[in-house]
Amino acid sequence: MNRFVTTLLVGVLAGQTPGNYNDLQALFQEWRAFEKPPLLNGAPDYTKRQFRKRQRPFKVLQKRLVAIDTTGWPVPMRVDWQIVEAEMNGYDFNRRALKPWERDPAFYQTVWMYQSDVPAHEGPTNHALLEYWQYTFPLKGEAKERVLRELALIPSFLKQARENLTGDARDLWVAGINDIRDQGKNLKTIEEQLQRHHKNSADEKLLTTVKKAQGANGAFIEWLEKEAPKKRGPSGIGKDNYSWYQQNVHLVPLTWEEEAQLLQRELDRAWSSLKLEEERNKHLPPLQSADTPEQFAELTEKGVQRMMRFLKENDIMVIKDNMEPALREHMGKYAPKDKRNFFSIGLHMDPLPLYSHFYHWFDLAEVRDNPHPNPIRREPSLYNMYDSKSEGIATAVEEMFMHAGLYDDSPRSREIVWIMLAQRAARGLGSLYAHANIMTMAEAGQVHVKWTPRGWMEREPHLLQFEQHLYLRQPGYGTCYITGKYLIENLMTQYAEKLETEGKEFRLKEFLDQFNRAGHIPVELVRQEMMAN
Repeated sequence: MNRFVTTLLVGVLAGQTPGNYNDLQALFQEWRAFEKPPLLNGAPDYTKRQFRKRQRPFKVLQKRLVAIDTTGWPVPMRVDWQIVEAEMNGYDFNRRALKPWERDPAFYQTVWMYQSDVPAHEGPTNHALLEYWQYTFPLKGEAKERVLRELALIPSFLKQARENLTGDARDLWVAGINDIRDQGKNLKTIEEQLQRHHKNSADEKLLTTVKKAQGANGAFIEWLEKEAPKKRGPSGIGKDNYSWYQQNVHLVPLTWEEEAQLLQRELDRAWSSLKLEEERNKHLPPLQSADTPEQFAELTEKGVQRMMRFLKENDIMVIKDNMEPALREHMGKYAPKDKRNFFSIGLHMDPLPLYSHFYHWFDLAEVRDNPHPNPIRREPSLYNMYDSKSEGIATAVEEMFMHAGLYDDSPRSREIVWIMLAQRAARGLGSLYAHANIMTMAEAGQVHVKWTPRGWMEREPHLLQFEQHLYLRQPGYGTCYITGKYLIENLMTQYAEKLETEGKEFRLKEFLDQFNRAGHIPVELVRQEMMAN
């Protein structure tokens, strides 16, 4: 039985279930309905007028939340209250500080060709997404009508964007143009697929609509390029805003300065550990990469088998039927040696360090197959609030699994784990400096490149720009791999000490099971629940 349901049942039997908890559930539904903006010419309305008009109703929702008395509530219910509060804080912060609809052209990207490896797309996104990866062709029935509607709103949405984008954030503006260019390429791909599968006259409207979307997208790019020379301002939100956002929206109990210190420490630890690992392995032959498609297929097939065997035989996790299929769907693709980016370099040597991070796909398989019974936790938390948990655990298990023995038969693979940790610490540090407006996005990228071992970030400028741009768009995301990992390790410390004082043994499998069951919520809230039991 799900832990949330179990806790509620215990509360009911003990006469502790508060009657006003239903008020929170009802308010949550109202809040989520409110958070979606009204439509303007068929597209979401992000105009200043709309935000001014809705500010009073928003304040009413906040006051209603504060008025709910949580005295005596069980910890999981108080956690639910904090989730709603943090989401409202996120809306308020976006409205007054981040303002992606004013500062960030990439906010107006609506076409997404792939599924994110976390519960929702990374970074600020609008409310009119065309999740192309969800569709199968040929389109039929409601799916066909939905794609038509989603394509049809693009011209009016991009027209609105020209009125809304009044910000002066140069790095966000220039980098955002590339996202809209990519959208143009994606619309071309959609057109080609529609032409293959929808050739009859009844489908002419689909083809006409995608053509109009392409035209509007091209015109929007021209306008962005024309306006770009006028943009000279900073793109970071500043240290104070950053700290407030982390503490009140993502519920990461750290300041900008504390995050900078933590990431520098992890960068130092990763580099020194790598050098010690290399010293230990100096008499061993180096890892050989898979340099043909056949070698890569064999390597990744053995990688999946090694990962699942390790988790099962060592009783590391609760093994579910959807785990191996989820991993197999993301085994990776062969790339020639001169085309490999940071992640694929390691993938072609030993896929297990990256497959450990693919804990993500175990999580998402559960979201799909066994949705959380609590409505407040069933859908992804807004504003990437889940990042400390989702990215934190995916990063943490890379090292956990290594220490638990994953590479006992392949010592050189441990070096990849430390390289990956160093890269995440370096890119997070760069993103912190960019948000503090100490560095430009390009300068932050050089921190990322310089402090990634073995020059593994030097060969892929597209990945470098993608990551630093995302982290500038979404405060806290660049650091969440390390800060989330830290918070999880801190939770493990508290949890293990608690068990020790109770005369009980720590089991990683039990720890991960409890951690997973909480849902995709900030680690701090998971900590409150796990330490209350």
